[in-house]
Amino acid sequence: MEKFRIEHDSIGEKEVPIDAYYGVQSLRAQENFKISGKKVHPEFIKAIVEVKKAAAIANGEANAIDKKIANAMSQACDEILSGKLLKHFIVDAIQGGAGTSLNMNANEVISNRAIEILGGEKGDYSIVHPNDHANCGQSTNDVFPSAGKIATIRMLRRTVQKLEKLRDALLKKSREFKDVIKMGRTEMQDAVPISFGQSFKAYATALSRDISRFEKASVELSVLNMGGTAIGTKITASSRYVKNILPTLCEITGLQLTQADDLIDATQNLDGFVYVSGIVKACATSLSKIANDLRLMSSGPRAGFAEINLPAKQNGSSIMPGKINPVIPEVVNQIAFNIIGNDATITLAAEAGQLELNAFEPIIFYCLFESLETLANGVDVFRKDCIEGITVNLDNCKDEVEKSIGIVTALCPHIGYTKASQLAKRALNENRNVREILLEEKIVPEEHVNKILDPKKMI
Repeated sequence: MEKFRIEHDSIGEKEVPIDAYYGVQSLRAQENFKISGKKVHPEFIKAIVEVKKAAAIANGEANAIDKKIANAMSQACDEILSGKLLKHFIVDAIQGGAGTSLNMNANEVISNRAIEILGGEKGDYSIVHPNDHANCGQSTNDVFPSAGKIATIRMLRRTVQKLEKLRDALLKKSREFKDVIKMGRTEMQDAVPISFGQSFKAYATALSRDISRFEKASVELSVLNMGGTAIGTKITASSRYVKNILPTLCEITGLQLTQADDLIDATQNLDGFVYVSGIVKACATSLSKIANDLRLMSSGPRAGFAEINLPAKQNGSSIMPGKINPVIPEVVNQIAFNIIGNDATITLAAEAGQLELNAFEPIIFYCLFESLETLANGVDVFRKDCIEGITVNLDNCKDEVEKSIGIVTALCPHIGYTKASQLAKRALNENRNVREILLEEKIVPEEHVNKILDPKKMI
């Protein structure tokens, strides 16, 4: 039979499992917010515990709390950061109260473990108190967004590493296919020749821009409102703590973090997250466009473009034998759709802030972390299971170029636009190659025809 301890908060008293490191406020939050069925992202938990450790150290040095209590809380934080007690973070990722549920969940777990370290029993908050000690000099309103930024920076960096590998894979393909010519298309119609090398290099260039944006975003996110407490006025925080909290947090996280010049602005405005979400969306959009191109170029195998072959990953139909679908580009498309939807949610949540606080940070982080997680995973899959295994159909591409009407563009400097247009129309109506008609009509000296219509000279 499960045993309980009785805990009290401003709502009243409640039974808490006797072995639980969380407390009454975490339990109420778990009961109130059965929303997503998903726990808080592990990176977010890590970051908020790092913030708590920095606060314990800074408050201990400022003599705002007893050094023994500060040391015990710091030790508790180290244990959590090593992977212990994580199951006691029980609140849903989507929660009301601007993140108070997660903040108090962290406060209670840290306090109860610190109580044990000091020789007491869990729930005896006369030894270490979740609010008076674990939350000393803090508020949910500076802890929650600061931890969210730290987690986001790390997820951005992880995504950048994966994007760099994908970019390098695309560059490798651009070198491999540099001499393979295909027909370029604009508005889905034949345009002029282009090499696969040029196409894949362009994809890599687009990703380089995304990587640069991610790196800039990490710098913007490094500005925190820690020390501002409830609304940025620093109420309840000692001046020494406010001065030391960021240097201490930098040392613990290994990140270059700075304190906002205007803590009130940094507490109430979340435009930085809209910016970050926007560049994540931009990256997902670029990847989705690349995926679209690959699906088109690989369409077939007989009745489509059939310019490239994608790695066969699984059966494509439950009814059509032998059918293979471009499942990896398709999942990249779906990741992009989800990220675009998350971006809309983040934008609305940031806009909905009122006066001195935005209460909707939980949904912002839920969506932003999901976007970064799925993007990073998708980039990895896209590289390993698609890009690296692409091959080209040389004969088909060569035949496309030779039969194309679009190569008449190369004739314009020699015979003019009007004559070239007439030549194109005749070739289309008679279902003949431009080269044949050009030689037949002797519009250009025969010795010049092959030189002018050499695809390699058109790219």
